[in-house]
Amino acid sequence: MDQLFAFLQHNWWLAFPLIGVAGGAARAWERGAKRRHERRLELIRARSGAIPQAPVEPRPEPTASALERTLAEHDATTARWLEYELDVAKMIAYPAMSDGRQDLTAAFLRAKRVADRMRPASADAKISAAELTAYQNAVTDYEVAFDVAEREARRVRDAGFTPSERKRLDTAQQLLSVAVDEAATPAERQLAYRRVREELDGLISLSDAAIDELERRVALELPATAARDEPAGSEAGPPSSATGSDEEGHRREPPMPPGPRDAPQQHSRP
Repeated sequence: MDQLFAFLQHNWWLAFPLIGVAGGAARAWERGAKRRHERRLELIRARSGAIPQAPVEPRPEPTASALERTLAEHDATTARWLEYELDVAKMIAYPAMSDGRQDLTAAFLRAKRVADRMRPASADAKISAAELTAYQNAVTDYEVAFDVAEREARRVRDAGFTPSERKRLDTAQQLLSVAVDEAATPAERQLAYRRVREELDGLISLSDAAIDELERRVALELPATAARDEPAGSEAGPPSSATGSDEEGHRREPPMPPGPRDAPQQHSRP
């Protein structure tokens, strides 16, 4: 016993690691006791049939907000496509976007047709969760295919044309700026428009909608909504016989009634 006390007296520092080991062992025993207690409780509940069933997560049902969001994404991609389909300047700058012979453009057009075919009639349409998921996937494919085709068209630009054809495209782009220039005369705009059609003939196929839009811009017509909002007697219609504007935009005064207009210019009439 004296030897033990002597050993502890000279090696008192060993108490610290021993205390740590003892504390770890105590915590391990406590965790084990807790697990054993939980297992006993589970066994008791199993024997009594009181084990609760795991909660089943409800399947998400199609909501109006999800469908509206997908319809909006569909419309946004279509609007981006129409910028190339209706804007002749963009068609000249990026001709691959209107060429269905290009692989990426053809893939985009196929994805568009699939999305359009699966599109519900309205945001209030009653569709199942599976139908909503299929439509969402179709719209995603449509958007991705358009992005890929657009990036490729902007990369290659007019690389698929010969030097003489590229020169014709440049000429058509310059003439187009004259055809839609409000400062040009109607005759100049019409001549430039005909030249644009001639230069693009055989190079780029313009859709009927693109031609209609270009002709409207050449004629400087107002959009339908602006024409409806234009007040009566505006420049949308011909000037009246009483008032109007001359060729330089100055307002013409209505004719004065017969009689003297001012004192120095009085004339007698028989």
